[in-house]
This record gives sequence, structure tokens and C-alpha cells, in this order.
Amino acid sequence: MNDPKYPIGIIGGGAWGTALASVMAQIHPQVLIWAREEDVVTAINETRENSVFLKGLKLPLNIQATSDLAAMGTCGALLIVTPAQHVRATIAALPATDAPLLLCAKGIEAGTQMLMSDIVAELRPDNAIAVLSGPTFAHEVAAGKPTAITLATANQGLGAVLVRLIATPHFRPYWSDDVTGAEIGGAVKNVLAIGCGVVDGAGLGQNARASLIARGFAEIQRYGLARGARPDTLAGLSGLGDLVLTCSSENSRNFSLGRGLGQGKSAMDLLANRRTVAEGAYTAPVLLKSAQELGVDMPIVAAVCALLEGKATVGEVTSALLTRPLKAESW
Repeated sequence: MNDPKYPIGIIGGGAWGTALASVMAQIHPQVLIWAREEDVVTAINETRENSVFLKGLKLPLNIQATSDLAAMGTCGALLIVTPAQHVRATIAALPATDAPLLLCAKGIEAGTQMLMSDIVAELRPDNAIAVLSGPTFAHEVAAGKPTAITLATANQGLGAVLVRLIATPHFRPYWSDDVTGAEIGGAVKNVLAIGCGVVDGAGLGQNARASLIARGFAEIQRYGLARGARPDTLAGLSGLGDLVLTCSSENSRNFSLGRGLGQGKSAMDLLANRRTVAEGAYTAPVLLKSAQELGVDMPIVAAVCALLEGKATVGEVTSALLTRPLKAESW
């Protein structure tokens, strides 16, 4: 890393990127955050607050914001926190750097069905790659509330370095060498969270939501194993942990999107009124296509896709799920 000007750089000025910058500023002398939006950059530098995406959080003075992606070449390690469907373009535009790239986006790329780590490995084969994933609401992380998260990389030595680089007394990373498992959990849970929001919005009850979480986890297991993930990773922080969090609170953008669908609103209207990204809406059709090609049964994901595309009503998808053939409980 050759004594970089900024030990840590954050690429992405949304709520999660801003929260990570705030945490990293507690343990590093300087943090640089890149945002595409000029109003976000101005707000951070002039008012010490990202009033667009994380209002109310006063940011430390040792955070500087920029809209110049080339400036990120001065950072020793880069946390990539752009939306999943923009990761390819962002990585392609990065300046030459030997910094390790820590991927914080959760999703599957439309068109290619590639995970984020596969995209980066294709574009930047010489950079070390890791994945950060787990149950993390940005506002809680920024407030210093206790958080545990998975840091996945195939290189154990790199994992040990990165864990020490980002750990704080309230932000605890656990190293894993199962990159695929960490990414699958984070991507699929976003789609299932939409389903749980639908349950809430339609007033179907807590029993239904708990059932959807459990059977949704079975879908994560089936799909994850088909793509080479390990069961223990899927049952850990980046899988089951993230699933439970995202499926249980309106603080989840995916859950709140589903809640609107459950109340009878259209996906088009709900997504048009958002400045933030509900990753599950973009992951769902890609995930379903991938699952079908792999021969993996994911009825809940299929139901969410039908609702997002306006091909079925909540009543119709609920009836379809409840009248599936009776069978033994299993993955």
C-alpha cells in the first residue's frame, strides 16, 4: 500500500458508505469518500453531514468527500459500496491501484448472473479481493451500536490484515474463506425481504412472516449449494443473520418496498419515488433465471418476481404458495 495519503477510501456516498466512513474515521487518521452526487459531496465537506442519505449523523472532521474517482488512487484500501448493478462500471473507471478491494454491494449482475467478486476478478485480476456482508443497518452502525459482520476472502493472510484494518470495539468482522457463500446470502436475502414486506403490508400475520423466513432460508441453502457455497456460511452472519434482520424491519429498503406491494401499490410507482436503491428488485429476476438454469426450486423468489412484474396479485401468489404439493420439510 506504500504509505497512502488515505489508509481507507469509501466508493459510494449512500447511507451504507457514509456509515462505513464514519466507523473507519474512528480508527484511521484520514478517510476519503467518493460520491457521484455533487450535493452529497458538498454537504459532507461543508456541513459534516450526508443530509441526502443519512440525515442526522454528524461526520468526523477527518472524512473528506470527492466526486473525482481518480482521487481514490491515493487510498491504501478501497471499500466498494456502490449499488450492485453499478459495480462493473465503477470498477472499470477506477484508476490504477494496488489497493485491496473490499466489496460491500449485495446482488447478482443482470445479464451475466455474476457475483460482485467475479466481476472484479475479471476486471482487476491483479487486485486482492474480499467481500464484506452481514446484518448491518447503516444508521445503527453509524450510531456505534454493536455489529458483527462477515469478511470473506480466499486469502487467509489478506483476511487477517483486513479484519484488523476495519475492526472497532463496536464493529466486529469475522473472517471466512467462503466468498461465494457470503455473496449468495447477501444477494438472496434482499429478494426474500421484499416477500416479508408483502406479508406485512397485506396483513397476513406474524406466523406467515416467520414461515416465509424459514422457507426462504431453505431457498438460500438450495441455491447457495448449487453455486458452491458452504452450508455453515449460509447459516452464519452473511446468510441467516442478514436474512433475519432484513426481513424484520421497515428500516430495510427491500422490506419497505414489499410492504408497499402488499398494500396494493405498483412496483413501478414505488421504485420511481425512491432515491435509494432496493437491491432486491433488480436481483429478483436475475436470481430466478439463474435458479431455473441450475434446476433449483425457489417458489418464494418466483412469487416476488411475479408481484414486481405485475403478473399476479398478493392473493394469487399466496394461494399458489399455500397449495403447493405437501411434502416433508427439507432444503
